[in-house]
Amino acid sequence: MPEIFVDADACPVKDEVLRVAERHNLKVHIVSNSGMRPSRNPMVQQVIVPQTPDAADDWIDAHIQPGDICITADIPLAARCIERQASALHSNGKPFTQEGIGMALAMRDLMQQLREAGDVKGTNPPFTKEDRSRFLRALEDTIQARLRKR
Repeated sequence: MPEIFVDADACPVKDEVLRVAERHNLKVHIVSNSGMRPSRNPMVQQVIVPQTPDAADDWIDAHIQPGDICITADIPLAARCIERQASALHSNGKPFTQEGIGMALAMRDLMQQLREAGDVKGTNPPFTKEDRSRFLRALEDTIQARLRKR
């Protein structure tokens, strides 16, 4: 059975992940560098990592297996998961794919350079109800696809 890894510190869909995972009886690893409300569900493992850069990413990368699912908005982490033959899903429901991850990494790097140069300002768009709905559909679809492959 696939396991779900959540890059949890800024993840707006933790509750949704837990509901869907419970319905499928899947293990979930909630990985963060700060304490979160503990779950009583024995299928949920809460992992607290040091407050160092990329500690959550490194923990997920060290533990995720082919066929598992990672929930993250972090493009480099998504690339690492795809490299390990796991699925990676953004919290807005958009899947990271083998075909698109190179372009996503390049665009991320370009935007970072533009922000550092002061050429681009602003933040990510706000998280919407449509994003939450899209995420729930995408997570269900990803789980079903992974279950069919097993």
